[in-house]
Amino acid sequence: MSSAKAEKRPSLLGYLPALDGVRALAVGAVIVYHANKSWLGGGFLGVEVFFVISGFLITSLLIAESERDGSISLKQFWLRRARRLLPALWLLLVGVAIYCSLFERATLGNLRGDIIAAVLYGFNWFQIWVGTSYFTAFDFVPLRHLWSLAVEEQFYVIWPLMMFVFTRFARRRMPIVGLLFIATAVAIAIFVAFTYRTGPIATVSETPEQYMAFLGQAVSRIDFLFLGTFTRAGGLFLGAALAVFWRPWLLQSSPIGTRGKLLDGISLAGFAGLAISAAVFRDVVEVTDVGTTGYDLLFRGGFLFVGVCSVAVIAAAVHPTATVTHALLGNRVMTYIGQRSYGLYLYHWPVFQMYRRFAGQGLTPYEFVLLLLLSLALCELSFRYVEIPVRDGRFGAWWRGRRAERQLGAPISPAVLRRRAGLLAFGAVLPAFALFSVATADVRLNDISQSLADSESAVVNVLGNQTTPTTLAQNDPVIVTGGGVTATTTLDGQLIDVLAIGDSVMLGAARELSSRGATVDALKSRPVRQALEIVNYLKSTRRLGSIVVIHLGTNNTATEAVFDEIMATLRDTPLVMFLTVHVPSERRQTINNQLINALPAKYANVKVLDWHTIVGQYPEYLYSDQTHLRPVGARFYADLIMQSVGRL
Repeated sequence: MSSAKAEKRPSLLGYLPALDGVRALAVGAVIVYHANKSWLGGGFLGVEVFFVISGFLITSLLIAESERDGSISLKQFWLRRARRLLPALWLLLVGVAIYCSLFERATLGNLRGDIIAAVLYGFNWFQIWVGTSYFTAFDFVPLRHLWSLAVEEQFYVIWPLMMFVFTRFARRRMPIVGLLFIATAVAIAIFVAFTYRTGPIATVSETPEQYMAFLGQAVSRIDFLFLGTFTRAGGLFLGAALAVFWRPWLLQSSPIGTRGKLLDGISLAGFAGLAISAAVFRDVVEVTDVGTTGYDLLFRGGFLFVGVCSVAVIAAAVHPTATVTHALLGNRVMTYIGQRSYGLYLYHWPVFQMYRRFAGQGLTPYEFVLLLLLSLALCELSFRYVEIPVRDGRFGAWWRGRRAERQLGAPISPAVLRRRAGLLAFGAVLPAFALFSVATADVRLNDISQSLADSESAVVNVLGNQTTPTTLAQNDPVIVTGGGVTATTTLDGQLIDVLAIGDSVMLGAARELSSRGATVDALKSRPVRQALEIVNYLKSTRRLGSIVVIHLGTNNTATEAVFDEIMATLRDTPLVMFLTVHVPSERRQTINNQLINALPAKYANVKVLDWHTIVGQYPEYLYSDQTHLRPVGARFYADLIMQSVGRL
């Protein structure tokens, strides 16, 4: 039978409304996570649910085609996938390029690599290679979410070839093939568990164990494990295994065909497992008082657990008599969202980013509703006027009609010609301008990243890149690095009169503070506990002066015990000044500020500078992330600190 005729024959796998409902839940979880991590920290696990769905659906379609036609048409499969996925993706890429060319020209150089990687469906490996982690908060990366689409597309290229071989040469041994898929998923989970390393994550020089060699370059283990094709293929294999053993077109006549209540119970257990996972895993990484670390359980079986729970839900969703599951997932609202889940996933992230500009800035509920409605509108337009016409062949039919007009030489009115010319100009000029802008742009850092990079030369890295003991011999040399310059001091050197310890907020004002006489040790993503290491070290080397300024808590939730440990070392220091933090939309802001404001009542030498309240009156001093300092804010910040400690 020809492929054209085969395409016209109905598939054994009919429409499964509840499966669209599962898609709706998955995309909803991801969208909420991307809007504000504090609302649903484990929402990123929705991507794993998508992987299981893709594995199940694609494998089911290929098995159904093999049983219907006796073979699998690789050409038709890839054409169907291309019609389904490429139009909306290309529309998104052109739209983002146009927007950035008009309003975010500083990002065009970085966008060039992202677009190329997205077109080639290698975005996940591009992110791993260049080290632009999915969790970097201060970058404007409107295409960052395409990493998961790249994983699926790589699966769509390889998987039909494998199923072609399995269905042709192992048709009677498919149960064994299904067991092989399960074993592969388990093997992937074991590989991830052994490759993962627990403990703090910093730079490659500070925590080399958190990096691994990949094609001659050191890459983050977390990035490799979270974004890599093989390491994230466990869900795809689990879904494929379910498709082998759980064929919807056979369930009605099978012994399990009337056990709908049992399947509803299994589905409920799966939902419970997914809910627990979303609650336990508050993000891929967590920032604790010892620094940024991965969630151990997530990389040591967590993804496998989520995959198994997803299998339970999907098994009930496609079962003909699981009435409760069908009622929950197969209603009109859920199917509507599920049918448009691809477009929603594509468009929501760029919309969120274009509004807030920084990934780490959480949305308010009001902002979320408005931006979600805008994403839905874009998704609906794309679905109706791009995706469906291309998928159903209507666009091709229209194009053939225009060609026939030209061949027949039928007269076209001047008004129609002018309208077509206008549409062509509008549809070609802007994309051409955008693509030219992207192709010729220089690679630049964003404003925050550039500001922090410019300030690093004014910082003194007290601890250096090695672990230094807190008890030293009297005249041992101490290596102190800062700004790419290494200087040697001695333990009986000059005291540090004003020591300022901070994170990226203080780092942005390092030049200003240094010019006013402070010694600044500031580092991006620094946890509160590291202040203890610094002051212990300086006290042991007899270089701790009379004034210590600490501005930490932007990146992690501190504890009362950590502050008490810091003050145990600084109990004899004449003045210790803590600054409150300003991190809107983050729960740690309130927690940390309460702990900081309570310190003067416990320690007579502590003074609190309420930076949170003060800077709230001057939003123009901050970048749009509402946390980091613009140049005018850096000058104000430095003057405020030095005046508060009596050195201005």
